[in-house]
Amino acid sequence: MPASHHQTMRALAHNNAWANHRLLAACAGLSQAEFAAPRTGFFPSIQATLNHILVIDRFYVDALEGGTLGPAAWAERIPCPTLAGLRPAQAAVDRRLIAWVEGCGDAGLDGIVTVHRGQRVQRERADRLLLHLFQHDIHHRGQVHAMLSGTPVAPPQLDEFFPAEEAPLRAGDFAELGWSETTVWGA
Repeated sequence: MPASHHQTMRALAHNNAWANHRLLAACAGLSQAEFAAPRTGFFPSIQATLNHILVIDRFYVDALEGGTLGPAAWAERIPCPTLAGLRPAQAAVDRRLIAWVEGCGDAGLDGIVTVHRGQRVQRERADRLLLHLFQHDIHHRGQVHAMLSGTPVAPPQLDEFFPAEEAPLRAGDFAELGWSETTVWGA
């Protein structure tokens, strides 16, 4: 039986959190100097790129939750200068996103989200906003993945979330996240 629209978005939200978890866990092998070192990318360091993901996630998750945070979300471009601060902050916003998707159902995905952008208010379907957010995060995680290639830390595998034969490889990550296959896919 094909997955419903809601089940697909649930899986994407979990995949997003899992990829953030794996990437940040890999970055834990960097020194603070390596984490903040200038690198080639849209943002000038691994630190800046990962903080950008956090900032934008906070912006859109707040909008999904009905908040009005708006541009105040990016008032501080690097709210978490250390990985020790960034990991729990990203995990917290990832949990909020999963909780929102879990609670919305198919009808909620068709609902309109109000996004406060300072001088204007944008109204967007929730499913379209989610797809934008997931793509945004994939895009910038890819940049960090490439930046890691210039460090002693091997870039982690980020695109093997779904195949059943990979379940044993995910088991440790899922245990750390408090998940199971059923958490992601349902019964």
